[in-house]
Amino acid sequence: MEQIRGSQSLAFAHAPYIVSAASVVGSKESEGPLAKFFDMTNQDDLFGATTWEEAESNMQKEACVLALGKAHIKAEEVRYLFGGDLLRQGIATSMGVEALHIPMFGLYGACSTSGEALALAAMSTAAGYGKYMLAVTSSHFGSAEKEFRFPLGYASQRPLSAHWTVTGSGAFVVGDVKSHVRIAGITVGKIVDYGLKDSQNMGACMAPAAMDTIVRNFADTGRSEEDYDRIVTGDLGYVGQSILFDLVKGKGYDIKKKHLDCGMTIFDQETQDTHAGGSGCGCAAVTLASFILPKIEKGEWKRVLFVPTGALMSTVSYNEGASVPGIAHGIVLEHC
Repeated sequence: MEQIRGSQSLAFAHAPYIVSAASVVGSKESEGPLAKFFDMTNQDDLFGATTWEEAESNMQKEACVLALGKAHIKAEEVRYLFGGDLLRQGIATSMGVEALHIPMFGLYGACSTSGEALALAAMSTAAGYGKYMLAVTSSHFGSAEKEFRFPLGYASQRPLSAHWTVTGSGAFVVGDVKSHVRIAGITVGKIVDYGLKDSQNMGACMAPAAMDTIVRNFADTGRSEEDYDRIVTGDLGYVGQSILFDLVKGKGYDIKKKHLDCGMTIFDQETQDTHAGGSGCGCAAVTLASFILPKIEKGEWKRVLFVPTGALMSTVSYNEGASVPGIAHGIVLEHC
């Protein structure tokens, strides 16, 4: 039976495992620091499709098929699929996984969706609802710019605080079959809103939520930064990271030596002109699948707190002058 920790966390008595993971990315990601770690790269960011949205769906399908293949299981062996993306009504996911015929929960947590999907997959497995669950998320630079900012054809100038949405999809098979990475626990985030309204500075909007979840994990579990080999945020970027450090320090912790941000890791700021760093549902997902999990599997990192972050905005809320709330979900990953 799961043990409730504090106000927002769970520790799994019979921890589920990440059985397999797969990452699919586009051209810019394949030119970055993590290029050699991805399972599939494509220099055609349309992935053989005619629209950005269809391309994103194709990435999701490929990531799921790859993850299933690595786990040596068929789609019909998966009890539930938890998936999401950044597009309205989650169309990248619903159209991407349609052919798999897996019972599905569509999710939206903005760029934190990979954490939400993994948390729900872990809870479902630990509760005994099925042997295998599938968690998948995606984002695409073209579809995200079209959805939230300006279509690429506008050639609009991006401010230095802006992020570059990752073109990528990460999929994870979670199950009760032992592997070298277990999901030991979770800390479910709550919405945190400091009243910021600049949607082009998502790092600042998400940093308070990241701080809240990290500090809550410490309080709920009785741990500190010293108990983790790495504390990994999703896509705060260079702006959000500095804010996070200040906020966490204000709570009595110093995570500078333990922190890694996926948005800062996936691109080379010096050569790739991505400004504040990477973002999108695919950013944390593909970085976890390609770079972080292998280090845990090999035992280089024994315990990692994975904290994808999301800016909960829409074109409607932005145009109505609303602030941009943030959310972050914590996943405790351990070597075993």
